[in-house]
Amino acid sequence: MEKLIFTVTSEEAGMQVKKLVRSKYHLSSRMMTKIKYGDLLSVNGKTEPGYYVVKENDIVKISIPDERSQFEPEDIPIFPIYEDEDFLIINKPAGFTVHPTKGHPNHTIANGIMKYMDDTDQSFKVRFVNRLDMDTSGVLVVAKNSMVQADLNKQMMADETIKEYIAIVTGNVSQDSFVIDLPIGSPSPGLIGRRVLEASDEEEGFPSKTEVHVIDRRTFNDKDYSLLRLKLLTGRTHQIRVHLSHIGHPILGDPLYGGDSTYITRQALHAERFSCTHPLKKAPLDVRAPLPDDLKNLIVKIGFNY
Repeated sequence: MEKLIFTVTSEEAGMQVKKLVRSKYHLSSRMMTKIKYGDLLSVNGKTEPGYYVVKENDIVKISIPDERSQFEPEDIPIFPIYEDEDFLIINKPAGFTVHPTKGHPNHTIANGIMKYMDDTDQSFKVRFVNRLDMDTSGVLVVAKNSMVQADLNKQMMADETIKEYIAIVTGNVSQDSFVIDLPIGSPSPGLIGRRVLEASDEEEGFPSKTEVHVIDRRTFNDKDYSLLRLKLLTGRTHQIRVHLSHIGHPILGDPLYGGDSTYITRQALHAERFSCTHPLKKAPLDVRAPLPDDLKNLIVKIGFNY
C-alpha cells in the first residue's frame, strides 16, 4: 500500500479528519469508503474514525490500497517520456486507441501499459488523465493513483494546465494568433463525427475554445499549407479537428473532417506539450513529446520552418 503522512497545521486544526484528508488529496468517495472500512487512517499512531477532529501537530497517516486494472497485457509499444511514483507520461504512437471500447476491445494503449507494468515490476490502476484520438500521437498522461487523477482533473477544470498540439492544415491561415470559440456537439446520437452546433440547432453544443498560433505558412505543389500550434482551452471530443475544419482549414490526413490524405495517412496532429503542477510535489511539471517521423518528414517535405 502507498502511505501518505502529514502533520496538521494550525490552519487545519478543528477539521474532521475525513474532510481534511479528502480536501488535501482530492480522494474519491470510493477510495474514502475503502479507507474507512479498511481502518486505513490513523492519527498519532491510533486508528480514528472519519469524524475525529484534528488538533495542531497531529500526525495523520493514510494507507492507500493497491489497485490494478484488469486489461489483458499485450506487446503494444510504450514510450515513456516522464515517470515517477505518481505518473507515467508516454509519447503515444498513432494507430492505437487509448483504452478498450466496443469497437476496439483490445490492442490498445491500456493493454500495452499492463505489459509495461509487468516488465517494470509495477502494479497500479490505469487512470488516463487526458485522451487522444486513435490517429493522434503525443503526450498521454496516466495517473498511478486516484489522488493524482482527481487533483489533475481539478487543475484542468480551473484552467491551470497547458495542453498544446502541433497540426498541419490545408490553406493559408491568415491570422497569426486567434481563438476559435464555437460550441461542439454530436449532430445525431451514435455518430462518430462531431460538428459546430450553431445557435439555430435544436441541440445545443458544449462550449469549446481552441487557441491558434501560426508557426509557418508554405506553398507546396501549388497548394497552401499552414503549420499550427494549438492550445486547448476546453477538451471536447475531436475539438481541434472540428474547429479547424469549420473555419476552412482541415487537418491533413483527416478525411472524417475533410482533410487531404495525399501526403499522410493519418491526421497530422500531435499532442506536443502537457504542463501542470505536480499534485504531491507541488512543483511545476512540463513535459514535451518529440514529433514522430511521419510528421517530421511531412514538415520537411512541405518546407516548413520548425
